[in-house]
This record gives sequence, structure tokens and C-alpha cells, in this order.
Amino acid sequence: MELRLDGTYYPLETLGPGKRLGVWFQGCSLACPGCMSRHTWDPAAGTPATVAEVLALWRRALADGADGLTVSGGEPLQQAAALAELLAGAARLRDGARRREGSAGPHPADLLVYTGYEPGELTPERRAALGGADAVITGRYRAAEPTPLAWRGSANQRIVPLTPLGTARYAPYLTRPAPGPRLQVGPAVDGELRLYGVPLRGELAELERTLKRSGVGFTERSWRP
Repeated sequence: MELRLDGTYYPLETLGPGKRLGVWFQGCSLACPGCMSRHTWDPAAGTPATVAEVLALWRRALADGADGLTVSGGEPLQQAAALAELLAGAARLRDGARRREGSAGPHPADLLVYTGYEPGELTPERRAALGGADAVITGRYRAAEPTPLAWRGSANQRIVPLTPLGTARYAPYLTRPAPGPRLQVGPAVDGELRLYGVPLRGELAELERTLKRSGVGFTERSWRP
């Protein structure tokens, strides 16, 4: 199955616990004011890919000891069929790797999905697409409600565990700040510098000022109109 992606990154350490494969779906009609990822809104932008190609990245991440897969965007649920296929395939690969390792192997990798939809907006199709996830982070980003809570950009957003693994992995962080840094810098295949994570209020502006003092300026910023 085909899907449209903004990109992928490994190892991601700022959107969920541990070392993860990050996958960003392209396209989002929710368009939350203040979103730092405005470049992911246009459904015609990004690059085409297949679920099989993303699963190949996941297979390599698992072999490297990845702790999880994080799917964000954009809005993943606006490509619901592709998301459902991706999560189902990721769970099969994860469970197969677990069986080969046996009970003495490391803890199983979890599957986390970010969505801007509120729980009451999760139609049957959207809920079905999330069926393979271990946890979901729900809710629009609200710039006026900043929060230090782990992996969330605003105080209204919620971590919702969906499986026993999701509960074990995410219950300790429901009301706690994020462990470690909230932002991570990495290169993208298009030669751009990308920031991964959920910054605190004012953190992006401070980063711009710090880089400017060092003689580094931005030609474009995805968080600016």
C-alpha cells in the first residue's frame, strides 16, 4: 500500500521512551495555530512511499535494538488505511523478533501514534486504524496551554495506553515531565537541518537567537507562517 510521508528518522529519542524509529505522515487539515511542523500540512507535499519500505526501516531498527516506533505527522489518521497496515506489519515484525529472542530478550518495542483528533472525534474507521498501536497521544496542539508533561506540546493533550504493553511503558509518564531533552537535531535526506521533539514555549526562539550569535541563520522555519 502507498502512503505519503514527510520523512523518517532513527534513532529518535524525543517522542516516546528510548531509542525509536520516527515516521512522519504528510498532510494535515487540522492546521493547529502555532504548529512547529507547518511543512507537513500540504497533502501533496512530502514524498511517496510504500508501507513495505517503511517496514524495512522498522526491521533494521528492531535489529539495532529499537525501543519503539513513533508515528506522527502531519495527521496519520488522514491516511487511515495506510496507518492500519503499517501498525499491523510493525506489530508482526516486533512480535516475531520477540519470539526469536525468547523470554531472555529485551523488552518488546512499543508502537506509539500521535493524532490531533480528540477522543470524541475518533470515528470507527479511525479507531480501527489505531488498532495495532500500544498507545496514542490525542488532541489538538494549543499554543496557549503549554505544558512540561512528557512528549506533549499542550496541556490538553493526553497519553492513552491501548494495550498492556502501552500501559506498562507509558503509565509512569502520564503526569510527569519528559525524561531527557525535549529537542533533538538531526540531518534530513534533503540536506535540511531538522528538529525532532516537542519544544517548550520560547525554546525555538531561543534556539534561533543562540544560532544567530554563532553566525548561523535560518533561510526557512517550518514553525513560522
